[in-house]
Amino acid sequence: MNIDTELRQYLADRLIQYWYLMRLHRPIGIFLLLWPALWALWIAGEGSPRPLVAAVFVAGVVIMRAAGCVINDYADRDFDPMVSRTQDRPIAAGKVSPKEALGLFAVLCLFAFCLVLQMNGMTILLSFVGVFLAASYPFMKRYTHLPQLYLGLAFGWAVPMVFAAQTETFPATAWLLYVATILWALAYDTMYAMVDRDDDLQIGVKSTAILFGDNDRLYIAVIQGLVLFTLYLVGRDASLGLVYDVGLLVATGFVVYQQALIFDRSRDGCFKAFLNNNWFGAVVFAGIVLDYLSR
Repeated sequence: MNIDTELRQYLADRLIQYWYLMRLHRPIGIFLLLWPALWALWIAGEGSPRPLVAAVFVAGVVIMRAAGCVINDYADRDFDPMVSRTQDRPIAAGKVSPKEALGLFAVLCLFAFCLVLQMNGMTILLSFVGVFLAASYPFMKRYTHLPQLYLGLAFGWAVPMVFAAQTETFPATAWLLYVATILWALAYDTMYAMVDRDDDLQIGVKSTAILFGDNDRLYIAVIQGLVLFTLYLVGRDASLGLVYDVGLLVATGFVVYQQALIFDRSRDGCFKAFLNNNWFGAVVFAGIVLDYLSR
């Protein structure tokens, strides 16, 4: 085997491991981060977001979600080998070094920053907050039982950034949508945390699933109700009409279905409920788009 062949094989292996580290083979996280950005794009643009703004934020969501996965696995490198669901992740399995992960995280953040430089100064300033939230989130589970709430702050930060890029203002609609996104992430990530609750209790990791205890389903239901109510207020503030309301009604059906999935608290059911939130986000977005098209 010559040097060129060995080099190609080495580079191919690195690319594969980085692909897994960025979790690009599991796009659910991209969608959960993307839907609120799309909600904001269409509402801020009143049904016609500027193409450059839309392109920058869609690409930015993909890159920053990848960066978030990398820094998450770096932060959890001592915990992941002890959790059955995460022990095969590249850093935990020893296939990617922590130093490599930090380097990849820096490169991804640089790419994202190059994208945001196409936007106005207000958006650029907000991007620094976004990077801080993304980089600090993975460490929250060591100090608070509310890392899921912090995830909502990070995942939802695209909303005020979109309004800054599209309108250079922060209307009440923007903050209502941000609150809805935070609550939504709190609900679905608690479902996700329920999958790992037994492992987390053993290794000392904190989560809302542990905090809520036997009342987890009730708290999730209340939070989901607040999500729907806040999205309803968003619709009223943005002058969205019947078509949007129908979308929220369909989304309510998905909430009911998710409650059924987590009823027995099985790992499989909780994970399916988490994944089903992709459809929740899609239906809300469809309601927004179709409402503007119907005018």
